[in-house]
Amino acid sequence: MSIRRGKGIRKKRKLQQKIRKHGPLYRVPFRRRREMKTDYHQRKRLLKSGKIRFVARPSNKQILVQFVESKIGGDKTFIQTQSNDLKKFGWDIATSNLPAAYLTGYLAGKKALKEKIKEAILDIGAHSAHAGTKIFATLKGVVDAGIEIPCNERMMPSDDRIRGEHIKSYAKILAKEDKEKYDKHFSKYLAVSKKPEDLPKLFDEIKAKIDSM
Repeated sequence: MSIRRGKGIRKKRKLQQKIRKHGPLYRVPFRRRREMKTDYHQRKRLLKSGKIRFVARPSNKQILVQFVESKIGGDKTFIQTQSNDLKKFGWDIATSNLPAAYLTGYLAGKKALKEKIKEAILDIGAHSAHAGTKIFATLKGVVDAGIEIPCNERMMPSDDRIRGEHIKSYAKILAKEDKEKYDKHFSKYLAVSKKPEDLPKLFDEIKAKIDSM
């Protein structure tokens, strides 16, 4: 038996098990829903608004944001920005923390203004909405850049966390109590001759560079 045929048989058996469990009227969810990539109920509500969607997708390594318009023929992406793009401005450290999320959203917002995009609606996909997360850090960045997006201020991270003050405080404590752990935890910072204690200052410098682009 070939590997491909074996996989097909396993899929068929799994589907039959679901039908026996849920009944003959059970409907298998769309593939992207099964993979937790698309919430179709949420997508339908967003499309009814008729507005451009601000799409925020954080991962363990970086943050991706897009401005997308949905049409019958498919989605049209106007702006796409990744936290890796911040390296052009001198941000050569962690690209998945709150400060990086905010700056990514801020950069995308500035680009969107140049494309005459003035308003949008937030699309978080299959992610859960929790206050103070990277998704809402990117949203705060976009809003601060000048894009109008309906949002609840209570969901936004505080300005101190946006600037990395919490990382700075933790680094100072760790440097005093456990130098070995400090060197290991902040190795990426130290590898490019940057101190985590200076993160808020670096944040302000990168934001000023984005403003002047």
